[in-house]
Amino acid sequence: MTRKNFILSFLWIFLFTLVLTSCGTKKQRVALPADFKGPKELSRLYGVRITPDDNIFLYNEGAKWLGTPHRMGGSTKRGVDCSGFVAIVFREVYRKQLARSSADMLKYNCKKVSRSKLQEGDLVFFRTGSGKKKVPNHVGIYLKNGKFIHTSTSKGVMVSSLSEPYYTRTWITGGRVK
Repeated sequence: MTRKNFILSFLWIFLFTLVLTSCGTKKQRVALPADFKGPKELSRLYGVRITPDDNIFLYNEGAKWLGTPHRMGGSTKRGVDCSGFVAIVFREVYRKQLARSSADMLKYNCKKVSRSKLQEGDLVFFRTGSGKKKVPNHVGIYLKNGKFIHTSTSKGVMVSSLSEPYYTRTWITGGRVK
């Protein structure tokens, strides 16, 4: 057998083996957590229609926190502040570590995005009090249709609309996590 024939035979056997092994692959199943809510239940909770195009893991993780009370510096279901909530959701859903304050999230973790270009999972930043005008002290996660999830000091983790006068007045910018 010549060297050329040997190489061609080897390549033929290799390709044949590759084709046979790739044909037998099975579709991998994703194991859903026991507390996973379906699209209908999530749509009801959020007041928006959840479709297959949406990140259902984001909506499900947020739903686990709805109603959790506000606690400055908190990061548990007993109490959480806005940046703690956002950091936890991003770690769980996107496997990304974010800064712990809203100002640092914008400064170190995000590229600024206008309100009209917001996408699901973008952060929304507000200045809700005194201090430097363009330095945020409140953050939430944009969902869709002008809605975002965040931690309110009075109502805990909840869904609000960007079109509410309070959030229109205190808006700083959107942020796309790098």
